[in-house]
Amino acid sequence: MCITMDRAALSLTVFGFLLVWSVSGLNKENEIDIYSFHINSTVTSRYAITIITSRVANRLNESKEVHFQVQIPKNAFINRFRMTMEGKMYDGVVKEKEEAQQQYSQAVSRGESAGIVSSVGRTLEEFKTSVTVAAFSKVTFELTYEELLKRQLGQYQLLINAQPMQTVADFKIDVYIHENPGISFLAVNGGLNTKELANAVTITRSDKEVWVNFYPTREQQTNCDVCGPTGLKGDLIINYDVERQNPSGALQASEGYFVHYFAPTDVQRIPKNVVFVIDRSGSMSGRKIQQTREALLKILGDISEEDHFGLVTFDSHIDVWNPELLPASEGNLQKAKDFVRMIRDRGYTNINDAVLKGVEMINRHQRERSASILILLTDGAPNTGESDPIKIQANVKKAIGGKFPLYCLGFGFDVNFEFLQKMALENSGRAVRIYEDSDADLQLQGFYEEVATPLLTDIQLNYTGARNLTQTTFSHYYNGSEIVVAGQITDNSLESLQTTVIAISRNSNMIYQDFVFTKDLAGVLPQHENFIERIWAYLTIKQLLEKEVALSGQEKEKIRGDALDLALKYKFVTPLTSMVVTKPQEEETQVANKPKEGEKTQRSHRQQSPPNTVVSRIIKGSPRKGQLSKTVPVLKKKARPLYAKDMTPRVSPIPRSFVPLFSSIKTKGPHSLFANGGVVLSDSAARILQPHRHPPLVNGVRFLISAPNQRKPLCYDVPAASKLCLLTDPSSDFSMNGRLSSKGFKHIVLRYKTNHSLTLNTNNIRYSDGLNHAIFTWKQGPTNHETASVSLVIRNNEVDVTMGSIRIVFFRHKKNGETFLWPSVQQQPTNQNIKGTLGTANLEYEELPGSVIKIKDKQEMATWSNTTDYRRSSAPVLGCWLVPFQLVLKGELTEFTVSKL
Repeated sequence: MCITMDRAALSLTVFGFLLVWSVSGLNKENEIDIYSFHINSTVTSRYAITIITSRVANRLNESKEVHFQVQIPKNAFINRFRMTMEGKMYDGVVKEKEEAQQQYSQAVSRGESAGIVSSVGRTLEEFKTSVTVAAFSKVTFELTYEELLKRQLGQYQLLINAQPMQTVADFKIDVYIHENPGISFLAVNGGLNTKELANAVTITRSDKEVWVNFYPTREQQTNCDVCGPTGLKGDLIINYDVERQNPSGALQASEGYFVHYFAPTDVQRIPKNVVFVIDRSGSMSGRKIQQTREALLKILGDISEEDHFGLVTFDSHIDVWNPELLPASEGNLQKAKDFVRMIRDRGYTNINDAVLKGVEMINRHQRERSASILILLTDGAPNTGESDPIKIQANVKKAIGGKFPLYCLGFGFDVNFEFLQKMALENSGRAVRIYEDSDADLQLQGFYEEVATPLLTDIQLNYTGARNLTQTTFSHYYNGSEIVVAGQITDNSLESLQTTVIAISRNSNMIYQDFVFTKDLAGVLPQHENFIERIWAYLTIKQLLEKEVALSGQEKEKIRGDALDLALKYKFVTPLTSMVVTKPQEEETQVANKPKEGEKTQRSHRQQSPPNTVVSRIIKGSPRKGQLSKTVPVLKKKARPLYAKDMTPRVSPIPRSFVPLFSSIKTKGPHSLFANGGVVLSDSAARILQPHRHPPLVNGVRFLISAPNQRKPLCYDVPAASKLCLLTDPSSDFSMNGRLSSKGFKHIVLRYKTNHSLTLNTNNIRYSDGLNHAIFTWKQGPTNHETASVSLVIRNNEVDVTMGSIRIVFFRHKKNGETFLWPSVQQQPTNQNIKGTLGTANLEYEELPGSVIKIKDKQEMATWSNTTDYRRSSAPVLGCWLVPFQLVLKGELTEFTVSKL
């Protein structure tokens, strides 16, 4: 039962006093205050565009150096970097690396401090820069990067790293995923989704879309497994997969470009012939050889009984477990494990003879309808026998003759990785670095799992009416992976795009054919225009850079030139390009480079910088001093608000408690806020797709409630003009009530503890702490207010509210001439005694035959319907199961109504 929480009326007092009081209630604020930190990621057809925005204020009466440091996936290309200071924007410009270096050197010659630092982590690269900010001024950093998500072991993975370097009141991560075939699997993992922080993660699913949000409170940012004195430092990892109903794959096209995703699942695995060539030289001593043995023992336990396998170990000499490949019978596997347990480190590194021995074993063991694979593991460079890398590469390429792939695993950073990379690429394989860490054995096992189950060999993809194609021939297709081809449509008036895929399976030669009218190809949302062209550019550059590694002479230079031209055209920071940020000559120049795998950290003699950075501060400068320009409304004690003719509140300079924000980034795609298991209002006029038992109310509002583990949300109707108890938490003395109009809420009141109240209507926002009272407008400049337990972030038509452990975002929406509000609960109270229509979290239901929905021991007939989801600013239309509200709320409507707000 919801209870109205009455409190005494509060009189208006001087708002300036509230500001002073709110500061005294906090610990001393940071001299350099990161008052806003947002990460916004949109994934459309596996292509992710991520924007990181950090807003920082210098609160001192002197200039200070401000740092921006983030980590991004190393497969991503930085596309944009911008700094905004005192109303001026400084954009990075992508240039050829040599030209960028020349500009950088000119800055050094002027005697200004400079440095470039580059290095690579296991899965992330670190971007770091700094700038001097004048007293009482602010700076906004904005970094954009793009990547095509790769399918591995049946899943795509979007990795987002967050480490703002201090606790931030306005901290949020918004992720939106849209996949036309439908999303079949979703899991959210990482250190940011564990223990206390799990309550800050909200998930909403529909058939083709997913919204994942992370909205931690300031308190949570210091009390978690991945927290420290400087706040959060962890990953949010989103894994997902898509539906695959068409064996020929999925096609998308837009603006003269297409992309084809091919990952058939309707074929049997092909038996494989695999030979492991293992380095046992002296440099593998200790932990590395021990982890190699452990990994091999686990891999041998996973080999299918249909497979044949062999083992080669080498140092100065070459030893084989058996000169022939043997079937993976229980007896043979046990003997092989005994052999592995006896591997000991010794001697030098004869890579040439060892790999040629493995090739010879496979060549002698040719089986029809099987797939052969050669895997080399080494931690060093060749130093005995044939030790010239070029000759070794030529010998191996000739011996393999394009018949099967070679995969090279480089253990640690002493290995000659470029040598392994070229040798693998020349033989249809790839090189992978194994990092010297406690999980090195798991890294080895993880790689083997990727290639453990071949499904097709000799794959050739053909497209009629297309040109400038990315790679179209592949030696193997493995279960859980995906082949992606992009290209240009030769004629925009072409009525159809024809695809033919030819491959060899276990039992036959396979032909996949598809004939699709271009007008029927799955298009893209208007806000993602040209993203297919960017996929084509991304893939083309990646593949040209790989080709360039294996080539030489004029052919190498041509491929390099083609990759450079595309990188400059699409403004990608690649190994061939750099991004230069140049401010006026007396101020600062900065250079960002894309590091190569395994590139060693370089340090300038003028400036020492921390490792693991892509960019460091280049040249110090002295920006002019200036004062904060944004202001907030001030109300006199026991007086009516005084407004100027333009209806703007009179203002005074901003105290430290209030921080002006820059305008929100305009991003493409529905990046928005939503509630995990929370309820939201939607348009009662939603289109009903079929007859139903529970007709929508003529004068009612449709609520939408998400079930994170279900692909289809539920919805129900509530009469308009109802006064509802939305959320009540007795343990924290919190309540939120609201009055409905015909489309949403006209009036919402929040009360917290004995003194805090927040009232929202369609005209303004009123906040009181019991002694002081302030009025804000929905259209006023962005403002951030924070006390010890309450935080308000006000932007245009949006209010982000934190009260204790509860975080709610309110939107003001206008539709068909009517303005209304709706709340989006980003973080629920953790106790079990919460009440209200928004108090249902982690709803689970069962979909039974005959359109029946079952929740615990109750079930009702449901109707498939459409409704607008107003929990996010984009207001997308979602499908939902329309059910009686009694089924979801577990009570009658009278139990959730209040007499007054």
